[in-house]
Order: sequence, then structure tokens, then C-alpha cells
Amino acid sequence: MKKNTMAMDEKILDVYVQPRASRNEILGYKNEFLKIRVTASPTGGEANRLCQEILAKALGTSPSRVEILSGHKARRKRLRVHAVNEALWQKFEEEKKGTS
Repeated sequence: MKKNTMAMDEKILDVYVQPRASRNEILGYKNEFLKIRVTASPTGGEANRLCQEILAKALGTSPSRVEILSGHKARRKRLRVHAVNEALWQKFEEEKKGTS
């Protein structure tokens, strides 16, 4: 039996990652960047991995489908997300429009 998830091909996101935060959370858009707090340290790519996991969960896909395109060692990153759930993506888009 196939699930009808209405997945989109891929989307690009600009994110701002705050490592060593007190908790993992997505705060929403600020200045065209999606702000994500992670408890992990940036050393050894831990914060990047946790950012990918948090974003994947929020968009209904697996962490392996979240790819960092640029900003591997910076707080500002550009991410490509494959197989995004369309309904969950719309929530992100609506929030982004609300902050403009």
C-alpha cells in the first residue's frame, strides 16, 4: 500500500544556525533566514548534523535528504531538501510571508 504524501522534488532554504543553544528548536524566519537553534557544538560537524535532523523532521523527510550546499563552517547556510512534504512546506512559506 502506497502512502500519498504529495512530496515535492526539492527546495532550497537559507538558514541561520545557532550552536550550543539550551534546546533544539526552529524559531522561524528573520531577515530571510530560517533561524534554527541546536544544542550541539559546531566542532566535528555536530551542529550541522543536528540541524539537518531537525529540519528533516519538520519537513517530513529523512536527514539524508537534507544537503548543505554552502556554509559548512558558518552560521549562515544554504540547504537543499529533497522529497519535501508539500503541506509542511506550505507552513514554512506562510510563516516566511508573514515576516516580510
